[in-house]
Amino acid sequence: MGNRVMSAPKSPITLFDLTLGYDRHPAVHHVSGQFAEGSLTALVGPNGAGKSTLIKALAGVLDPLGGACAIDPSLRRAYLPQLAEIDRSFPISVGDFVAMGLWSKIGTLRALPALGPHRITDALATVGLIGFEHHLVGTLSGGQFQRALFARLMLQDASIILIDEPFSAIDSATVDDLMQLIMRWHLEGRTIITVLHDMALVRTYFPECLLLARDVIAWGETANVLTENNLTAARQKIEAPDPHAPLCEHAA
Repeated sequence: MGNRVMSAPKSPITLFDLTLGYDRHPAVHHVSGQFAEGSLTALVGPNGAGKSTLIKALAGVLDPLGGACAIDPSLRRAYLPQLAEIDRSFPISVGDFVAMGLWSKIGTLRALPALGPHRITDALATVGLIGFEHHLVGTLSGGQFQRALFARLMLQDASIILIDEPFSAIDSATVDDLMQLIMRWHLEGRTIITVLHDMALVRTYFPECLLLARDVIAWGETANVLTENNLTAARQKIEAPDPHAPLCEHAA
Protein backbone atom coordinates (compact mmCIF):
# COMPACT_ATOMS: atom_id res chain seq x y z
CA MET A 1 0.00 0.00 0.00
CA GLY A 2 2.65 2.54 1.05
CA ASN A 3 1.81 6.21 0.92
CA ARG A 4 -1.78 7.07 0.26
CA VAL A 5 -2.82 8.56 -3.09
CA MET A 6 -4.18 12.07 -2.54
CA SER A 7 -7.71 12.54 -3.84
CA ALA A 8 -11.23 13.43 -2.64
CA PRO A 9 -12.85 13.49 -0.10
CA LYS A 10 -12.08 16.80 1.60
CA SER A 11 -8.95 16.66 3.72
CA PRO A 12 -8.16 18.83 6.75
CA ILE A 13 -4.61 17.40 6.82
CA THR A 14 -2.47 16.70 3.75
CA LEU A 15 1.13 15.51 3.80
CA PHE A 16 3.43 16.25 0.88
CA ASP A 17 6.62 14.14 0.81
CA LEU A 18 7.01 14.86 4.53
CA THR A 19 10.34 14.03 6.17
CA LEU A 20 10.86 14.56 9.91
CA GLY A 21 13.71 14.15 12.33
CA TYR A 22 16.05 15.70 14.85
CA ASP A 23 19.40 17.41 14.22
CA ARG A 24 18.84 16.71 10.52
CA HIS A 25 18.75 12.93 11.15
CA PRO A 26 15.51 11.67 9.57
CA ALA A 27 13.12 9.66 11.73
CA VAL A 28 10.16 9.63 9.32
CA HIS A 29 10.73 9.51 5.58
CA HIS A 30 8.81 10.93 2.60
CA VAL A 31 5.21 10.54 3.76
CA SER A 32 2.51 11.65 1.36
CA GLY A 33 -1.23 11.31 1.87
CA GLN A 34 -4.23 12.81 3.55
CA PHE A 35 -6.56 12.34 6.49
CA ALA A 36 -10.18 12.73 5.43
CA GLU A 37 -12.51 15.04 7.30
CA GLY A 38 -14.18 13.19 10.17
CA SER A 39 -11.86 10.18 9.91
CA LEU A 40 -10.78 8.13 12.94
CA THR A 41 -7.24 6.88 12.37
CA ALA A 42 -4.89 4.80 14.53
CA LEU A 43 -1.19 5.52 14.07
CA VAL A 44 0.68 2.30 14.82
CA GLY A 45 4.09 0.74 14.41
CA PRO A 46 6.99 -0.78 16.38
CA ASN A 47 8.94 1.19 18.97
CA GLY A 48 11.14 3.68 17.18
CA ALA A 49 8.86 3.80 14.14
CA GLY A 50 8.42 7.59 14.33
CA LYS A 51 4.80 7.66 15.51
CA SER A 52 5.27 10.38 18.13
CA THR A 53 7.48 12.31 15.74
CA LEU A 54 4.75 12.32 13.10
CA ILE A 55 1.97 13.34 15.47
CA LYS A 56 4.11 16.20 16.80
CA ALA A 57 4.46 17.46 13.24
CA LEU A 58 0.70 17.22 12.75
CA ALA A 59 0.27 19.23 15.94
CA GLY A 60 2.66 21.90 14.68
CA VAL A 61 5.29 21.45 17.38
CA LEU A 62 7.92 19.92 15.08
CA ASP A 63 9.03 21.48 11.80
CA PRO A 64 9.70 19.28 8.76
CA LEU A 65 13.17 18.52 7.48
CA GLY A 66 11.62 18.25 4.04
CA GLY A 67 8.25 18.33 2.35
CA ALA A 68 5.23 19.88 4.03
CA CYS A 69 2.32 19.25 6.38
CA ALA A 70 -0.67 21.29 5.21
CA ILE A 71 -3.41 21.88 7.80
CA ASP A 72 -6.67 23.65 7.03
CA PRO A 73 -6.07 27.00 8.80
CA SER A 74 -9.76 27.41 9.60
CA LEU A 75 -9.71 24.35 11.88
CA ARG A 76 -8.66 24.33 15.53
CA ARG A 77 -6.23 21.57 16.57
CA ALA A 78 -5.97 19.94 20.01
CA TYR A 79 -2.89 17.89 20.89
CA LEU A 80 -2.46 15.55 23.85
CA PRO A 81 1.15 14.32 24.27
CA GLN A 82 2.21 11.24 26.21
CA LEU A 83 1.73 11.35 29.97
CA ALA A 84 5.49 11.14 30.53
CA GLU A 85 5.96 14.46 28.72
CA ILE A 86 3.57 16.39 30.99
CA ASP A 87 4.82 18.05 34.18
CA ARG A 88 2.39 17.33 37.02
CA SER A 89 4.39 19.11 39.72
CA PHE A 90 2.82 22.55 39.22
CA PRO A 91 0.39 23.23 42.11
CA ILE A 92 -2.86 23.63 40.21
CA SER A 93 -6.29 22.25 41.05
CA VAL A 94 -8.04 19.77 38.78
CA GLY A 95 -10.78 22.32 38.11
CA ASP A 96 -8.35 25.04 37.03
CA PHE A 97 -6.32 22.53 35.02
CA VAL A 98 -9.38 21.43 33.06
CA ALA A 99 -10.46 25.07 32.63
CA MET A 100 -7.25 25.69 30.68
CA GLY A 101 -9.03 24.05 27.76
CA LEU A 102 -11.11 27.23 27.48
CA TRP A 103 -8.16 29.62 27.23
CA SER A 104 -8.39 29.95 23.45
CA LYS A 105 -11.91 31.35 23.92
CA ILE A 106 -11.68 33.32 27.19
CA GLY A 107 -7.98 34.18 27.40
CA THR A 108 -7.78 34.02 31.19
CA LEU A 109 -9.34 32.20 34.12
CA ARG A 110 -10.71 35.57 35.31
CA ALA A 111 -13.29 35.37 32.51
CA LEU A 112 -14.71 32.06 33.73
CA PRO A 113 -17.55 33.57 35.80
CA ALA A 114 -18.90 35.39 32.74
CA LEU A 115 -18.80 32.18 30.72
CA GLY A 116 -20.28 30.07 33.50
CA PRO A 117 -18.63 27.10 35.25
CA HIS A 118 -21.15 24.56 33.99
CA ARG A 119 -18.99 23.53 31.01
CA ILE A 120 -16.14 22.57 33.33
CA THR A 121 -18.51 20.66 35.58
CA ASP A 122 -20.00 18.87 32.56
CA ALA A 123 -16.53 17.90 31.32
CA LEU A 124 -15.52 16.58 34.74
CA ALA A 125 -18.77 14.61 34.95
CA THR A 126 -18.21 13.12 31.51
CA VAL A 127 -14.81 11.72 32.51
CA GLY A 128 -15.90 10.64 36.01
CA LEU A 129 -14.05 13.26 38.06
CA ILE A 130 -16.88 15.04 39.87
CA GLY A 131 -15.66 15.70 43.41
CA PHE A 132 -12.03 16.14 42.33
CA GLU A 133 -12.33 19.83 41.37
CA HIS A 134 -10.20 21.08 44.28
CA HIS A 135 -7.64 18.25 44.31
CA LEU A 136 -4.16 19.10 43.07
CA VAL A 137 -3.34 17.38 39.77
CA GLY A 138 -0.18 15.96 41.36
CA THR A 139 -2.29 13.86 43.73
CA LEU A 140 -4.15 12.07 40.93
CA SER A 141 -3.39 8.54 39.81
CA GLY A 142 -2.25 8.00 36.23
CA GLY A 143 -5.75 7.04 35.14
CA GLN A 144 -7.36 9.98 36.93
CA PHE A 145 -4.86 12.40 35.41
CA GLN A 146 -5.56 11.04 31.93
CA ARG A 147 -9.27 11.60 32.58
CA ALA A 148 -8.49 15.22 33.52
CA LEU A 149 -6.50 15.63 30.31
CA PHE A 150 -9.43 14.34 28.27
CA ALA A 151 -11.78 16.75 30.08
CA ARG A 152 -9.46 19.62 29.15
CA LEU A 153 -9.37 18.32 25.59
CA MET A 154 -13.19 18.37 25.51
CA LEU A 155 -13.25 22.07 26.37
CA GLN A 156 -10.85 22.92 23.55
CA ASP A 157 -13.67 21.97 21.17
CA ALA A 158 -11.23 21.26 18.33
CA SER A 159 -12.06 19.92 14.87
CA ILE A 160 -8.74 18.02 14.73
CA ILE A 161 -7.78 15.92 17.76
CA LEU A 162 -4.27 14.43 18.01
CA ILE A 163 -3.54 12.01 20.87
CA ASP A 164 -0.23 10.28 21.60
CA GLU A 165 -0.37 6.98 23.52
CA PRO A 166 -3.35 7.82 25.75
CA PHE A 167 -3.70 4.35 27.28
CA SER A 168 -0.17 3.40 28.38
CA ALA A 169 -0.17 2.12 32.00
CA ILE A 170 -3.86 3.02 32.38
CA ASP A 171 -6.46 0.74 33.99
CA SER A 172 -8.97 -0.99 31.73
CA ALA A 173 -11.99 0.90 33.12
CA THR A 174 -10.36 4.21 32.22
CA VAL A 175 -9.45 2.91 28.76
CA ASP A 176 -13.10 1.91 28.17
CA ASP A 177 -14.46 5.26 29.38
CA LEU A 178 -12.02 7.38 27.38
CA MET A 179 -12.43 5.24 24.29
CA GLN A 180 -16.16 5.95 24.44
CA LEU A 181 -15.36 9.66 24.53
CA ILE A 182 -13.17 9.29 21.44
CA MET A 183 -16.05 7.52 19.69
CA ARG A 184 -18.37 10.36 20.68
CA TRP A 185 -15.98 12.87 19.09
CA HIS A 186 -15.86 10.70 15.99
CA LEU A 187 -19.65 10.69 15.72
CA GLU A 188 -19.55 14.49 15.99
CA GLY A 189 -17.48 14.56 12.80
CA ARG A 190 -14.12 15.50 14.28
CA THR A 191 -10.91 14.28 12.64
CA ILE A 192 -9.03 12.12 15.16
CA ILE A 193 -5.55 10.60 14.96
CA THR A 194 -4.36 8.49 17.89
CA VAL A 195 -1.03 6.75 18.47
CA LEU A 196 -1.69 3.27 19.86
CA HIS A 197 0.08 -0.02 20.58
CA ASP A 198 -2.95 -2.17 21.41
CA MET A 199 -3.85 -3.81 18.10
CA ALA A 200 -7.04 -5.36 19.51
CA LEU A 201 -8.23 -1.86 20.42
CA VAL A 202 -7.30 -0.60 16.97
CA ARG A 203 -9.17 -3.40 15.22
CA THR A 204 -12.25 -2.90 17.41
CA TYR A 205 -12.67 0.86 17.19
CA PHE A 206 -10.56 2.43 14.44
CA PRO A 207 -11.78 2.18 10.82
CA GLU A 208 -8.53 3.68 9.45
CA CYS A 209 -4.94 2.85 10.25
CA LEU A 210 -1.50 4.15 9.33
CA LEU A 211 1.29 1.60 9.90
CA LEU A 212 4.62 3.35 10.20
CA ALA A 213 8.19 2.07 10.40
CA ARG A 214 10.00 5.30 9.62
CA ASP A 215 8.47 4.87 6.17
CA VAL A 216 4.78 4.22 5.57
CA ILE A 217 4.26 0.46 5.41
CA ALA A 218 0.50 0.70 4.78
CA TRP A 219 -2.26 3.28 5.13
CA GLY A 220 -5.96 2.70 4.66
CA GLU A 221 -8.74 0.54 6.03
CA THR A 222 -7.60 -1.13 9.23
CA ALA A 223 -8.37 -4.70 8.11
CA ASN A 224 -6.22 -4.20 5.02
CA VAL A 225 -3.38 -2.53 6.91
CA LEU A 226 -2.95 -4.83 9.92
CA THR A 227 -2.07 -7.97 8.01
CA GLU A 228 0.64 -10.34 9.19
CA ASN A 229 2.76 -9.48 6.15
CA ASN A 230 2.56 -5.75 6.85
CA LEU A 231 3.26 -6.14 10.57
CA THR A 232 6.25 -8.38 9.84
CA ALA A 233 7.57 -5.90 7.30
CA ALA A 234 7.30 -3.10 9.87
CA ARG A 235 9.15 -5.08 12.54
CA GLN A 236 11.92 -6.10 10.14
CA LYS A 237 12.42 -2.54 8.96
CA ILE A 238 12.91 -1.26 12.51
CA GLU A 239 15.18 -4.18 13.43
CA ALA A 240 17.46 -3.40 10.48
CA PRO A 241 18.23 0.34 10.65
CA ASP A 242 20.64 1.95 8.22
CA PRO A 243 23.55 3.34 10.29
CA HIS A 244 24.84 5.18 7.23
CA ALA A 245 21.62 7.09 6.52
CA PRO A 246 22.64 10.54 5.29
CA LEU A 247 21.78 13.79 6.96
CA CYS A 248 18.93 15.71 5.43
CA GLU A 249 19.59 19.07 3.87
CA HIS A 250 18.60 22.11 5.90
CA ALA A 251 15.08 23.25 5.12
CA ALA A 252 14.97 26.20 2.76
